Amino acid sequence: MSAHTLSAVLFIVVVAITIAITFWASRATAGTTDYYAGGRSFTGFQNGMAVSGDYMSAASFLGISGLIALNGYDGFLYSIGFLVAWLVALLLVAELLRNSGRYTMADQLAFRMRQRPVRTAAATSTVVVSIFYLLAQMVGAGALVALLLDVQSDSLKALTIAGVGALMIFYVTVGGMKGTTWIQIVKAVLLMSGTVLITVLVLAKFNFNISDMLHTASTNTGKGEAFLQPGLKYGVSTTSKIDFLSLGLALVLGTAGLPHILIRFYTVPSAKAARKSVLWAIGLIGSFYLMTLALGFGAAALLDTGPGSKVAASGGNLASPLLAEEVGGGSGTNGGAILLALIAAVAFATILAVVAGLTLTSASSVAHDLYATVFKRGAATEENEVKVARIAALVIGAIAIALAIPAQKLNIAFLVALAFAVAASANLPSLLYNLFWRRFNTRGAVWAIYGGLISSVGLVIFSPVVSGKGVDPTGKNLSLLPTSIDISWFPLENPGIVSIPLGFLLGWLGTITSKEPETEDRYTELEVRAFTGAGAEGAILH
Repeated sequence: MSAHTLSAVLFIVVVAITIAITFWASRATAGTTDYYAGGRSFTGFQNGMAVSGDYMSAASFLGISGLIALNGYDGFLYSIGFLVAWLVALLLVAELLRNSGRYTMADQLAFRMRQRPVRTAAATSTVVVSIFYLLAQMVGAGALVALLLDVQSDSLKALTIAGVGALMIFYVTVGGMKGTTWIQIVKAVLLMSGTVLITVLVLAKFNFNISDMLHTASTNTGKGEAFLQPGLKYGVSTTSKIDFLSLGLALVLGTAGLPHILIRFYTVPSAKAARKSVLWAIGLIGSFYLMTLALGFGAAALLDTGPGSKVAASGGNLASPLLAEEVGGGSGTNGGAILLALIAAVAFATILAVVAGLTLTSASSVAHDLYATVFKRGAATEENEVKVARIAALVIGAIAIALAIPAQKLNIAFLVALAFAVAASANLPSLLYNLFWRRFNTRGAVWAIYGGLISSVGLVIFSPVVSGKGVDPTGKNLSLLPTSIDISWFPLENPGIVSIPLGFLLGWLGTITSKEPETEDRYTELEVRAFTGAGAEGAILH
């Protein structure tokens, strides 16, 4: 069996398993609690597996290993940022959010504020962050299929992205949160198993001598000791150093504001289970990110990562699959073909699981926050609310497909870092203020969300990501827009260092300039719910 045929068979098997899970879960999805929160029936361990499955996206498996392979030490900083971020989520958000919300991030925010403006802002932010994150997964899917089928046709890559989009819409519309959660659990098992296998095979190539692997990587890349030290990517200039600080802020603070991670805390029956799920997730995610060292530096040691190579041409996204082929015996061997197909199938499962979670989050927010509360003012039936969520999933999926096609040249870990910046700028300030500041009010929440959202997205539009970055040594444009267009007056690639403080500042400014009467009793009730869990199930419309 050829590598292409084997890959196609494994892809079909993965898709068939996920479709079977979705149909099985759909039988137990009756109302909004089942559709949005999986009936709150998952244990801490199960939800921890699902959270890690949701978090360890294609950006982690494909993007971070690629960044390490291309940039060495500076690439590994992404792993550190993604992992440390969980401490913020665990200590400040997970348990309190589970106790004081119900289905979406906006439930917690709107508990003591005016429903319509806050829910509209929160839903808008949720959809924007989710679409940024979806872009990364779609780009990963296009890169994978292009590698496995050895195609360079842009139209075929676009078709692949459309196919992934169709699958994610199916998962969400049919399976809801239960189907999505079980897909994420299966994906977490596959991803950890595949990563452990490749890590062991890579280390075996160097007799389990990590020092030897690092030395070979630095020599093979031609960058010498600089490859193993800080500064190769982020130490070139003052601007790049500031860009690194901006990236670090976005990564560390972003997780606690990611809507698709936040809603996972609602799928467990208690705050204790929410806390356990985060601890399990930290263990799994931490182990995975340690293994990205072997994947990234192993790829740098064993593959060609120079200008014009497959790894460099994909922005680093193909480092892990090509490394699997190499440690399996190399191109043209049975072992190489099997491992390449296996790892590609795992990565494909990763993409399917994460896009399902992201789409469900966006659709839930549109249906629950906008339709049921803002438009219907709480009078919508459960049946109609779920129907609107399914329609929203279709629309959001179509938007993600349309935006992902021109973004295929960008590294997917980098795209996810932008989503983190938007989440940390728009969502985190309002969440923390709402939990810990008694005076916080509606205007403060709306200003924080819209201010952080507009500033972060606006700065990305006028950054080198979109235009003005130039071309690589092979003549390939490194920005989204053609080289003839340059609107990049903002010098940083990640806006976090400006937009995150601005989100907090606007939240404070909006609050102190508002004449809205203080809701002392509502804050006291929220505080009791958040810290004790008392009455948490009823924490919604007032």
